Amino acid sequence: MYGLIISDIANPFFPDIAKSFERIAVEHGQEVLIANTDYKPQRMQVCVRRMLERKVDGVAIMTSEMDPKLLHLLNERGVPIAFLDTGGVGPNISNIFIDYVSGVEQALEHLISLGHKRIAFVSGPPTLASAKTRSDAFVLYLKRRALKLSDDYMKTGNHRIDGGQNAMARLLKLSKPPTAVMASNDLTAIGVMHAIRAAGRKVPEDISVIGFDDIEISNFLNPPLSTVRVPRAEIAESAFKALYAASHRRVNSGTEYRISTELIIRQSTGLVKR
Repeated sequence: MYGLIISDIANPFFPDIAKSFERIAVEHGQEVLIANTDYKPQRMQVCVRRMLERKVDGVAIMTSEMDPKLLHLLNERGVPIAFLDTGGVGPNISNIFIDYVSGVEQALEHLISLGHKRIAFVSGPPTLASAKTRSDAFVLYLKRRALKLSDDYMKTGNHRIDGGQNAMARLLKLSKPPTAVMASNDLTAIGVMHAIRAAGRKVPEDISVIGFDDIEISNFLNPPLSTVRVPRAEIAESAFKALYAASHRRVNSGTEYRISTELIIRQSTGLVKR
């Protein structure tokens, strides 16, 4: 039996990972115990202890809220671990590294090619390593392109729809609102688009919006959402492969798996309004 810990069962990004992970596990005659942290570190403690009680043969931790003490506890028990963007590689510890930086750069290059200069960013919770990586990449790329970066254009969300709505509502109150908004994930982007429409403006005619993840619903929004695709099936396959190798082949050394991102251009981004 393998444990799979995810951040938010309500975010389609994570059920996609769970579905693929479970499918591969079943193909290999394994069972999966799934736990949801809801982005809360204290729930992570409960999840890890539950896994240990069930004597799982490995744990895939597809979330960023990891306490080092819990890592030590798992290591003490000799439980193989596969992380998503958290921690380093070591004995029985593998890491799945998503190239967020490249994804952010592709998205910004697209917006800049459309003539946008006033570009805002709505981040995820700053406590999440993956969210911070995306936010930092946004800032660094704009500086590298010598584009003006205003603190007013940097808003913090919660990787959920309401966070995107609230952040966009604040951006629309600025004397010079952005002409384009990049969101740290697709749920945030959906909230951003909702706030823009609620204010009587149009996407992308007035404000372009681009997300991150490419959850399935993104292609069915009105307009369909431009976004950066993160391949969940590949993440799940890498996580399972790491755990299976450690628990069945007695492989002690961990492995780093690198996951590439891809810009998906749809109709939520357009030329800047002159």
